[in-house]
Amino acid sequence: MHFPAACPEIPVAALAPALVYHRDQLGFAVDWSDDELGLAGLSRDDARLFMSDAGYRSGRGNRAPIVLWLNLSSRAEIDALHAEWQAAGAHIADAPAAKPYKLYEFFARDIDGNVLRVFYDFGWEEAGAAQP
Repeated sequence: MHFPAACPEIPVAALAPALVYHRDQLGFAVDWSDDELGLAGLSRDDARLFMSDAGYRSGRGNRAPIVLWLNLSSRAEIDALHAEWQAAGAHIADAPAAKPYKLYEFFARDIDGNVLRVFYDFGWEEAGAAQP
């Protein structure tokens, strides 16, 4: 058995403004959206996610804010995405930085307070091991 990439469900207050933000500031494509259902699908390269409004989520208990970890392949990719999102006006807390826990990362948030933790795990470099 091979597990596919996970597709998180991002809780939002209202689909329309959340979709605009994720499209215009974070570069995701809106693959489909159903306002009546309160659910939408987005993608960017191999990343897929869903967005759901309060009506769709009723009874499920998931609420904003959540933390979504995005694992990129290098420090250069982290820096490039940070520059792209910063130029697009995304809400970014700080510049990318190497942390003592072996992650090179930065944090961004969407209009609903959900956090995107964008990171590269450089621990394997310091251990001299082959990248997983």
